[in-house]
Amino acid sequence: MIISHRHRFIYLKTIKTASSSVEAALSQLCGPDDVITPAVTEVMAVRTGRPAQNYRLDHPLVPKRPLWRRLLRRPERSYHPSVGYYEHMPAWRVMQYVGPEIWQTYFTFTFERNPWDRQVSYYHFKQRNKDTPISFETFLKKKRSSFVPNFEIYTVDGKPCVDFVGSYERIEDDFDLALESIGLKGAVRLPSLNVSRGRSRCYKPYYDDGTRALIGAWYEPEISAFGYEF
Repeated sequence: MIISHRHRFIYLKTIKTASSSVEAALSQLCGPDDVITPAVTEVMAVRTGRPAQNYRLDHPLVPKRPLWRRLLRRPERSYHPSVGYYEHMPAWRVMQYVGPEIWQTYFTFTFERNPWDRQVSYYHFKQRNKDTPISFETFLKKKRSSFVPNFEIYTVDGKPCVDFVGSYERIEDDFDLALESIGLKGAVRLPSLNVSRGRSRCYKPYYDDGTRALIGAWYEPEISAFGYEF
């Protein structure tokens, strides 16, 4: 996620919505005092623009590192809430840290994607380093590890709380709209980063009636909010 004081915007980073590409593009616009959180190692290795910066935060509401990690002297994880600002940070926590004046006066935005398509992309992302990937159906049997909590990132009390939710399906046009809203239309272009490999371009063959209904139930809030269909 990014907080740009230079251009007065906050970008919330959702999952499997071209978010690494959006973040990479936006980081090129940031100044030395702006917040840019770290991404996965393979993305940071090829990303242009400013590196991760200013994401560590000393704030009374920042949760402490788990006791067992401290006792075992395990390294701090850059994507854990205990560092301060982190990659897929929810709006409610950002609000706590920046305060109401910044949240209400900066342009806040994110991107969302058809949940059936997004789930297939997430499946391939999670299986990317496995010698023997599990099937898509097996992957869905463990909701704890396969659920994509995007709706929780940009909502409070079940309602979107950002100024703009762009669409992955219109990513270039909606990215331009976001830039236009902060007075920077055309300033940067989207690179292609963190793309899921080895998947069919169409998500529909991955599903049967049962898994189709399962995803419909899991992600009913965003399906209802944005009118997604299988």
